[in-house]
Amino acid sequence: MATTAQGEAGAVSRVNLLGMSRARLEAYLAGLGEPAFRARQIMQWIHQQGVDDFDAMTNIGKGLRARLQQQAEIRPPEILSQKDSADGTRKWALRVDGGGLVEAVLIPERGRATLCVSSQVGCALDCSFCSTGKQGFQRDLSAAEIIGQVWLAIRAGDGFPTTERDRVVTNVVMMGMGEPLLNFESVVEAMELMLDDLAYGLSRRRVTLSTSGVVPALDRLTTPVSLAVSLHAPNDALRNELVPVNRRYPIAELLAACHRYLDRQADRNRVVTIEYTLIEGVNDSVEQARELAELLRTLPCKINLIPFNPFPLSDYRRPGKAAISRFWKVLADAGYVATVRTPRGDDIDAACGQLVGQVADRTQRSRRHRERAQAVQVLPAGTARARGRGARG
Repeated sequence: MATTAQGEAGAVSRVNLLGMSRARLEAYLAGLGEPAFRARQIMQWIHQQGVDDFDAMTNIGKGLRARLQQQAEIRPPEILSQKDSADGTRKWALRVDGGGLVEAVLIPERGRATLCVSSQVGCALDCSFCSTGKQGFQRDLSAAEIIGQVWLAIRAGDGFPTTERDRVVTNVVMMGMGEPLLNFESVVEAMELMLDDLAYGLSRRRVTLSTSGVVPALDRLTTPVSLAVSLHAPNDALRNELVPVNRRYPIAELLAACHRYLDRQADRNRVVTIEYTLIEGVNDSVEQARELAELLRTLPCKINLIPFNPFPLSDYRRPGKAAISRFWKVLADAGYVATVRTPRGDDIDAACGQLVGQVADRTQRSRRHRERAQAVQVLPAGTARARGRGARG
């Protein structure tokens, strides 16, 4: 159970209730001598009314409100900036504890609005086609900092009180900065709030966790959300280069874990979304499309093709429309449901793979990438180098 603590200067550190699941909030309030139904009331005030002041919770006794004002808080990350794309996409830069910055992106579409949420300051992995990985890694986000991105997006859209008919956020994808399964406990607690009818009440199909393939954590996952896997290659040799975690958990182990996850779901119609970033001359050939089709033939899945989105420190390029169409046709002809993602928010660097924050890099990875990129820039004329390798880890 969370308790208040004395800081170095004697100040009381308050417990942030924003990220507490129903079970944890009930336990916290039980420690204050309060019944379980108080947790339900407070959750509705926070997550459905957008209230961050205990005095505004009018169906809670004054005595408890006074205690909560002294011991607890409702504190999301701080919005530092907001950028709006010509296509309606909106990106926020958010300051979290310790001074790091993360980004969250709201993508409006006809009849829905998807919020892309970050789980780490930076990323502990280093996928070669992703800008976040080049920033290095600082720390995991707390459950309050994760669900706080949802809370802030709804508040920014004047979406409180929330109603089923007029939702500002209809879908949440754990596809922002970081690898969600490396921040397992906080991500699960935040997703439980997304699903809880006393909080955001999203359906299981409207909350998606995306992973690069941390197999042991995937095997622990019992929260019944949609699963997306960042595959990006049809074989281990190439995936080892693009997604380095594959060296520890190769494709066969990852796909077996996907089967086990589907087997744990009550809904037998669930499928895994396979994410595949198309990079010119790297993984976009017709032969690689055929290899991918064969690789996935026993896994219930749909395939999301993502044309590469450029960013500094990478010299990868997006394939042309003809190459993308050829790749897609191979998958469609093999019977797969395959879609090509339309880039959204690329004019504000909010597209897939472009998110960056401000990271006090504990790994020194960002410094190494900058040095390598600078070395490539000063190569003598005519010096050969392989595309995409100049800024890779």
